[in-house]
Amino acid sequence: MLVAPNFVMPNLDLEAIMRSLLETGKRTHQLWLTPDSLAFVARGREYRSEFHINPSYEVQYSIKGDLNLHYRTPGGEEKVAFVPQGSCLFQPPFVPHSPRFAPDSFQLVIERARLPGEIDRFHWFCPNCDHFLHEEFYTVDDYKADPVSRAYDNFYGSEEFRTCKKCGTVMPVPEQWAAKA
Repeated sequence: MLVAPNFVMPNLDLEAIMRSLLETGKRTHQLWLTPDSLAFVARGREYRSEFHINPSYEVQYSIKGDLNLHYRTPGGEEKVAFVPQGSCLFQPPFVPHSPRFAPDSFQLVIERARLPGEIDRFHWFCPNCDHFLHEEFYTVDDYKADPVSRAYDNFYGSEEFRTCKKCGTVMPVPEQWAAKA
């Protein structure tokens, strides 16, 4: 395999990136995006409630703090994979997952870059009866566009999307999204 003559191998200071995310309040920092892979550092996902379904594998490394990766089995049962600091998890494609970790915790995530036409989906379920609430679709071709926040903005911006058709429960809006309204 030939490497492009202008290719520079990234040498990334993860400590500096984590500090910057804390100082700026941002949740993600894209490390690279190539035709075949993307990587980013994510800070705190304590607010996550949806299940992300993407066509790529994910490798998640707990740089600082622990990760509780909520996921759904093929039968729809919710389970949790615990990934302690310093550990790594491989997640196959199309597994509905919801990474949850403290605001001062950090994950290094590496994925296959999306192929043309591939779509990521975000699913929410009723916190009371687990009935399906809503689905958002996005083309995830650049994490700098923050597709997860865009999906959340759409979901939390609609009481209709957050209201369970089965039991009538309305999923509350987390503080950080209530402040945006």
